[in-house]
Amino acid sequence: MRTHITGLLLLFSLSLRAQDTLRLTIQQADSIFLQHNLQLLAEKYQIDIAKSQEIQDKLWNNPTLTAEISAYNPSRGFLDVGRQGQKAFTIQQLITRAGKRNKRVALDVESTRKSEFQFYDLIRTLKFELREIFFESYFLNQTIALYDTQIATLNTTVTAFDKEYDRKNISLKEVVRLKALLFQLTNDRADILFELTENQRDLKTLLNSENPVKPVVDSSDISRYQLKNYNLALLKDRALQSRPDLKVVESETKQSELNYTLQKALAAPDIQIGGVYDQASNYANNYFGLNVTVDLPFFNRNQGNIRAAKSNISYFKTGETAKQSSIKNEVDAALQKVFVAEKAYKSVENHFTDQFTLLSKGFYDNFQKRNITLLEFIDFIETYNESTREFNRLQADRIKVYEELNFVVGEELFN
Repeated sequence: MRTHITGLLLLFSLSLRAQDTLRLTIQQADSIFLQHNLQLLAEKYQIDIAKSQEIQDKLWNNPTLTAEISAYNPSRGFLDVGRQGQKAFTIQQLITRAGKRNKRVALDVESTRKSEFQFYDLIRTLKFELREIFFESYFLNQTIALYDTQIATLNTTVTAFDKEYDRKNISLKEVVRLKALLFQLTNDRADILFELTENQRDLKTLLNSENPVKPVVDSSDISRYQLKNYNLALLKDRALQSRPDLKVVESETKQSELNYTLQKALAAPDIQIGGVYDQASNYANNYFGLNVTVDLPFFNRNQGNIRAAKSNISYFKTGETAKQSSIKNEVDAALQKVFVAEKAYKSVENHFTDQFTLLSKGFYDNFQKRNITLLEFIDFIETYNESTREFNRLQADRIKVYEELNFVVGEELFN
């Protein structure tokens, strides 16, 4: 079963080369993401919806026209609406009081601001995901390149040892052990391809692309991740100023305050003012009159809604304080992760991979010349591959924690 899966993954890797692969730097990936990501495009419509509500609530209420005509007069017949008949018209206009209309608009404006902050927060979240996957994929590809080289060289070695076995120059045990090492490397490569397959899926979704994405990274993309002069207090202050999810919570608090003023305004009854024309059914023919309609606030003065709105302010203010505390803790934790990752990265010798690569070339030659034993050769290959794989993962994790610091602060700190 494992062999079948490995074969499928090999076919997958070949199919990637057959398709038009997008070779992208992180800057190009960011640009495509902002222009084409479907989640961002969909979220923009929420802002348009909120702005449309602003337009709607700025409009005045339409006047109301009522018409009444005589349907049947026993002495004059049906629809007696002539000069001697009867018809009446009433027109009314609702006049809002206590600034209700402006207060609703102010609440809508704040709702639009909240939608905009939610949009920016979505950008922040998805960009962090994009960069994490981008750099992880790059270093996984580096590891795959190592395994490809090792497998190709080992295949040659196994072929040579098969011939030597046929000539009775070496034992079957040595040939089988080499083939077992080759099988292990192939399976390890398949595990990495599993990860790359999932990363490709996510990258294509984030960039709204049908083509495979190959990350292109140079030394400047890695070296720019440095703390420089940032300290914990400064980063916390910047996070409290910049985090869009905190601004969403602050906007909710502001909306609760605006809703409280609106609910108090709703206690003041609105007035309907109108005019009446009655042809023949009033105390005088061709009667013209004015009318005014108003609710008398004897019982319902919106007391319950006002009380609920006031409690809502306390609820959202408490949530805002909790969010601020959470953000400070997130910045603290993210900064500690950076320190840990940076210390681990710097503890590895600068020329770690170069020395291993140089040594590996001599190891293959010496093994084929029988200058080293099979156990020494296998031990070196396993140690070399595992160390290089972990070093590449360490580099990806280092960038990830720096990007996480970007994420929790809400700013681009490492341009």
